[in-house]
Amino acid sequence: MGEVAEDHRKADVAPIYTKGKEEDPGNYRPDSHSSIPGKVMGQLMLETISRHMNKTVITRSTEHGLTTRKSCLTNLMNFHDEMTSLVDDKRAVDTVYLDFRKVFDTLSQKILTDKLLKYRLDEQ
Repeated sequence: MGEVAEDHRKADVAPIYTKGKEEDPGNYRPDSHSSIPGKVMGQLMLETISRHMNKTVITRSTEHGLTTRKSCLTNLMNFHDEMTSLVDDKRAVDTVYLDFRKVFDTLSQKILTDKLLKYRLDEQ
């Protein structure tokens, strides 16, 4: 898989306040302003990855991220339908909420690249 030019990987990042005490750095999220070539390259990569995922069927039918005609909204609607059905059937329902907002700030580029190679995206 080809390397992305150093200039295209750079972005201006500004902190955006989210909630809580303004003096707490944890209450800010990064807002990234990427270069135009970087955005174009990102879109091309997204299209290539999506096409490969659809062609090789490496995701489950329940996957909603990076999937054609599916989104966070369709995921939420499916979840709601399933939970409502279980409650209607008088079955027990437990829900665990996880907050992944900050997890992608620590994503290892090496691990991501290795996973993309594992799924043979270097052949696209």
